[in-house]
Amino acid sequence: MSPRFRWTTFDLNDWLPSGWQQGVLAAAETADIREFPRTPVLSRESPDVQYIARGRVHADQVRDHLPWLYKAYQNEILELASDAAAEHVSAAQDPRYGVVLNVQRGTSMRFECHVDSNPLTGLLFCTDHARGGELVVAHDTEAEGLAEIDRNCSVIRPYAGQLIFFDARRHPHYARLLAEESETRIVAVMNFYTESCPESSRPTELNRHLYGDGA
Repeated sequence: MSPRFRWTTFDLNDWLPSGWQQGVLAAAETADIREFPRTPVLSRESPDVQYIARGRVHADQVRDHLPWLYKAYQNEILELASDAAAEHVSAAQDPRYGVVLNVQRGTSMRFECHVDSNPLTGLLFCTDHARGGELVVAHDTEAEGLAEIDRNCSVIRPYAGQLIFFDARRHPHYARLLAEESETRIVAVMNFYTESCPESSRPTELNRHLYGDGA
C-alpha cells in the first residue's frame, strides 16, 4: 500500500495584516510569466510535456514587495511549521528560494507535476477559487502526468488565508487550470528543512536549472 498523503491546515485570516491580499495582488503584477521548461530530477510530467506556462514572483521580489511575508516565513510561520512536523524545522538560508509566489492567470496556466526536494512545504493560499486551481496530490507515488495523478488523489481547494504544510517528496502533485479567464490564482510557496533532510541535501541540479551555472 502506498503511503497516504497528509497535510496540516492553519487558518491565518485573523492574523494576517490588514490589506494583505491587495499587497499580494500588487506583487503578482511583477511576476515572471512564461513557458518554463520542466524541472530536472523533480518533474513528473508526461514525457511529451516539455514546457508549462506559469508565473513566479521570485524570492528577492517577495522580500522587496512583501517584507511582512518574508519576516513571517522566518518567524511566526516557521513556528507553525515546527508544530506541524515531528522534528526541528528550519527556514531556508539561501535567499533565492525561501518564499516565492506562484501565479496563474486565465485558463491556460497550471503548475508542473512534480515532487518536492524539501521535507516540508508551506503553502499560503492568497486567492479563493470555487472551481479550478485546486492542488492535486497523487496517492500513487509512481504516478506520472495529469491523468495518472487524477486517478487516485487528494484535492485541496484554495481558500485565501489558509496555510497548509505537507511533505510531498514522494507524492507527485500539480495545480489545476483555472475555470475562468478573468481569474488569477496566487499562492505563497515556502521551503522548510529538517535535521534529517537539511538544506544541504537540495539537489545541485535544481539550483543550476533555476539559477544558472555555478549556482
